[in-house]
Amino acid sequence: MSFPLDGVSLDEPILDGPRLRPRNGGAPDSLVVLLHGYGADGRDLIDLGNAWADLLPGTAFISPHAPDPCGEAPVGRQWFPLSFRDPHELARGAEAAAPVLAAFLEVELAKYDLPPSRLALVGFSQGAMMALKIATTAAVAPAAVVAYSGLWVEAAGGVPRDLQLHTRPPILLVHGTEDEVIPAQALFASARGLADAGVPVEWHLSQGLGHGIDDGGLAHGGAFLAEFLAPKSR
Repeated sequence: MSFPLDGVSLDEPILDGPRLRPRNGGAPDSLVVLLHGYGADGRDLIDLGNAWADLLPGTAFISPHAPDPCGEAPVGRQWFPLSFRDPHELARGAEAAAPVLAAFLEVELAKYDLPPSRLALVGFSQGAMMALKIATTAAVAPAAVVAYSGLWVEAAGGVPRDLQLHTRPPILLVHGTEDEVIPAQALFASARGLADAGVPVEWHLSQGLGHGIDDGGLAHGGAFLAEFLAPKSR
């Protein structure tokens, strides 16, 4: 197994959500998993797949619904609960949610007979936290990670000096300069922490943007994914 699955049974449904088949009509040569933010669901990000389909014609996209109902949004979902009072809840929450997401990724890769090197993770806000968590704790690195308006949870309280990462995939951090939910400073803290841990990290700031994704961020994300998911022999 490529991802940690402790405590998760693969005999039960794990996660599901909207899907897009490869635009070229063939069998997928790669997979992009889109992870939505707190209080949303998989429908929130699946259109990113349509925006990137010309760049990634052989890629399948899936945007799973997070496992739990959101405590703050009557019809939304959450990867883990947020009280916005405890600075350590991000790290604890991402750790607790990681096994279910990891098991889902394992099942999806097996379904398409793809290795982790043909998987990319894209997350927004809380979904970005989950993407970065999974990407740096998996036994085998995914091809790439794009994290929008989020942060690396290990950097939230200061990266421990003895932190040992399992994998170091290429990562792109994208953030709005006027983000009112997760300030843009989180991008710099995350980039610094990841770089210090030996992770190849790039970043892009969208000027004047709040908590969202603009055309510039969309273009940067698509180009980054295309760089690492270009078809190659397996």
